[in-house]
Amino acid sequence: MRQLCLNRRCCASHPAPMLCFPGREFETNAVTENNPRRGLARGAFLLPNALTTGALMAGFYAIVAAIGNEPVAACVAILIAGLLDGVDGRVARLTNTQSEFGVQYDSLSDMVSFGVAPAILVFTWVLNGLGDPNTVADKLGWLGSFFFAACAALRLARFNTQAGVSDKRYFQGLASPAAAGTMIATIWFCESRQIAPELIAWPMLVLTVMLGTLMVSRVRYFSFKAWPMSDRVPFAWIFLVLVVLVMLAVDPPAVLFTIGTLYVLSGLLLTGRGRYLQRRRRRREKPDDPA
Repeated sequence: MRQLCLNRRCCASHPAPMLCFPGREFETNAVTENNPRRGLARGAFLLPNALTTGALMAGFYAIVAAIGNEPVAACVAILIAGLLDGVDGRVARLTNTQSEFGVQYDSLSDMVSFGVAPAILVFTWVLNGLGDPNTVADKLGWLGSFFFAACAALRLARFNTQAGVSDKRYFQGLASPAAAGTMIATIWFCESRQIAPELIAWPMLVLTVMLGTLMVSRVRYFSFKAWPMSDRVPFAWIFLVLVVLVMLAVDPPAVLFTIGTLYVLSGLLLTGRGRYLQRRRRRREKPDDPA
């Protein structure tokens, strides 16, 4: 296949046959002796990045809805962003359209949808009323929201740097979509039960700080990336999915709140069990002291 020369002069020195157009320069992706640096890509894959854009749009709308005092709409928007975020990576792998651009774009979208949007939502819904203006309680409200957003940014940065070396079966720290999902599930559940935000202001501050801390912690969470192990799954799993879908249709806030709570607790139990087994194994391997 003929390529276009980057040099304005004669291209006789190039090892590959090229078309020379004096006075004009063209970009090429070829790697040659005179062009060791690969040219910059001019485009991006449409389908996975379109899904990422949809997730970003949903996250941005969640911010708008939260500012407009529409917490339920904001919760639904973040939920949609989570669904799209879970699909775009799988679509990219199935269609063989992974790219470094898509990875970075997905991280920026996650920061908006699962970092900034939940932080603004919880602040506008409850944390802006912790105390009178210019008091310590009032400052704790926006600082708690900022803490959540900052922890989400740190979590995403750590995930990007460890993507090639970490165990894909587990997340190190609570994933930002799961943290945001637990946050919106709690808010949506309280709204559906008509629980006044003022009654749970301080517990929500504790929950916000706890979720942020879990994101940057070393607590392990099952990632579901290695599941299922084969194309076939037991019939009981299909029945369980059916039950969850029916329950979601009946009472989405309660089901999502239950799932979020169980998932957050599962990481603590998984990490605690792992450390217990590790300590017990070390005690068994330790040689007995001589009498």
